[in-house]
This record gives sequence, C-alpha cells and structure tokens, in this order.
Amino acid sequence: MNPPPVVTREEWLAARKALLAKEKALTRARDELNADRRRLPMVRVDKPYAFEGPDGTVSLADLFGGRPQLVVHHFMFAPDWDAACASCSSAADGIAGLRQLHARNTTLVAVSRAPYAKLAAFRERMGWTFPWYSSYGSDFNYDYHATLDNRVAPVQLHFRTEAELRDAGVPWTGGPWTPDMNGAEMPGISAFLRVGDEVFHTYSTYGRGIEEFHNGYRYLDLTALGRQEAWEEPKGRAEPLGRQVGGPGMRLPDEYDA
Repeated sequence: MNPPPVVTREEWLAARKALLAKEKALTRARDELNADRRRLPMVRVDKPYAFEGPDGTVSLADLFGGRPQLVVHHFMFAPDWDAACASCSSAADGIAGLRQLHARNTTLVAVSRAPYAKLAAFRERMGWTFPWYSSYGSDFNYDYHATLDNRVAPVQLHFRTEAELRDAGVPWTGGPWTPDMNGAEMPGISAFLRVGDEVFHTYSTYGRGIEEFHNGYRYLDLTALGRQEAWEEPKGRAEPLGRQVGGPGMRLPDEYDA
C-alpha cells in the first residue's frame, strides 16, 4: 500500500481547505446540472404496460403508489436466469428504507423481465424490502432500453442508435451492434411524473450515470483507499479488488466472505 503522507494537523487543514474549494465548485456545478435535469421536457406514456407484483397485475400508474413521482431501477434479471445480475444486486443491496423518498412524494421500485415468482424468491433470499415488479410479457424493458433487441424495438445503447454504434462501438467489444447481442440486459434508472391520470417519462440514465448507486461508491469516494479499483489515482494506493461493476471479483451480496 502507498498511503498518504503523514503531516501535522495544521498542514492537513491547509490541504483540506484547498480541496474544499474544489468540492464547493463541484457542488455548485452539480446543482446547476440538477436544475438542467429538472428543465428537461417530458413525454406522455400512452402504452398500457402491465406488471406483475405481490397483488397481481398492475399498471404503470399503479406503481406510483398514490405519489406523483416514480423512480424505476431497471434491474437486470432475464426470464431464463437463475439469479439476478451481481452488479444490479450491489445497487439493490444499498437501498435502505424508503421513508425519506415517500416523505418527498416519490416512490421507488425495481422492474425486471424475470417472472415475479423468481423476483420474489431472490428478494427474500437477499432480505430486501423494496418493491420489485416483473415486466415479463410487456414491452416496458425494450421501450426504455433496459433490454436491447432490434426484433422488438430499435436498439438504443447509452442513447446511441445502431447506426451510431457502428462508429462509436458497443462498450464490451468496441465494434458495432450485431444480431447475437439481441436480448442483452442493461441496467438503468428512469423517472416518471404523474399529473392527474396521465403519466410522463421525464428522465433515464445508464452506464456510469448510475454508478453512485453501486458498491457504496458514495462512501468509498470519501476514503483514503477509495474504490480500490485499478484506474484510480494515486497509483499503488490500494490493491485492486476487481469488484467494480462487471469485474471478476463481483459477487452476489450474500456470496462475499465479509
């Protein structure tokens, strides 16, 4: 390990104040970005999606639970999988009680394509309490680009079409979208707003746009060792664990030794 230098408390405070100026600039920039996010236009949702939950079949409007805002975790769990995605599970493992969201007029749910019985069994295994619904048999995952299959809906990966991916490449190969990739499950988060009886889509994000919700990153970024991933600076500070999203050390939450 290459630890930070040891200094006096006075020297530490001077360095901390210098960093604080950068943190405040980032906070202001984040506030501006969040304001721009709130200024995004919205799209009316007209398709009658159906979801399966503990009380049977419900609509998208029902997922709001009587609140005006809905946040959906697009949770990777395909119908033929025996377990959910380990990376999505790391995000799910960090979802605590939802009272603070509910007090702010917002409902959070997870949605996956696997049949509800699989979701319920896996949720019980993990000890999670957040609502989790199955979109099996509906176009919801495809329309919001959490399942990519050009036989069902036009592919849009990180907001790039198949034509754009021919130039930019898909993240895991660097090449264009190919037919064997159809059916790929992707993580993401989408937000919806209900106005009267109408539902509107206001926001979606994918890739690194959801990383704050994974692996305790918001806490790890405050520490001296950080995320313990190979790309981090300063080099040699900590041994990479390989537990980044999609990394070789990633496990389901109940499969870690500690």
